Amino acid sequence: MSATNQPSVVGPEEGESVHLGGTRIRILEDGSTTDHRLGIGEITIAPRTEGPPQHRHAQHDEGFYVVSGTVRFTVGETTYEAPAGTLAMIPPGAPHTFANPGDEPAVLLNTFTPDLYVQYFRDLRDMIAEGRKVTPEATVAVMSRYATVPATDFA
Repeated sequence: MSATNQPSVVGPEEGESVHLGGTRIRILEDGSTTDHRLGIGEITIAPRTEGPPQHRHAQHDEGFYVVSGTVRFTVGETTYEAPAGTLAMIPPGAPHTFANPGDEPAVLLNTFTPDLYVQYFRDLRDMIAEGRKVTPEATVAVMSRYATVPATDFA
């Protein structure tokens, strides 16, 4: 049971927002209700927006459910065009990234099991608030705090 043993209900305009350029992450569950077993975010990706460098997580599974739009997932050397209704589950160790190459915004429901990666988004937000640029190198440095490394063999 969670520390508070209280349910969490997050309304459509609620949740913690993190804006990263053309991508907005709305943290719906940061792990505090689930004893850190699960984190959930809603990712809105602007049209023609690239995602993070291809990377691997060592300690958590990551799920992406496409709510609207079409997302391009790259897993190693394989590319998937994922329209609304698609679920992509990425196990630890699998190289991956995502992008919205289309002309419409794309919305994803993103899960982290356990919730390890939620803080990654907060760290990037704090970096921007401090006036630092979110470069690929800076992104990789923040990823490394959360058992995540770039997939340099697929860069």
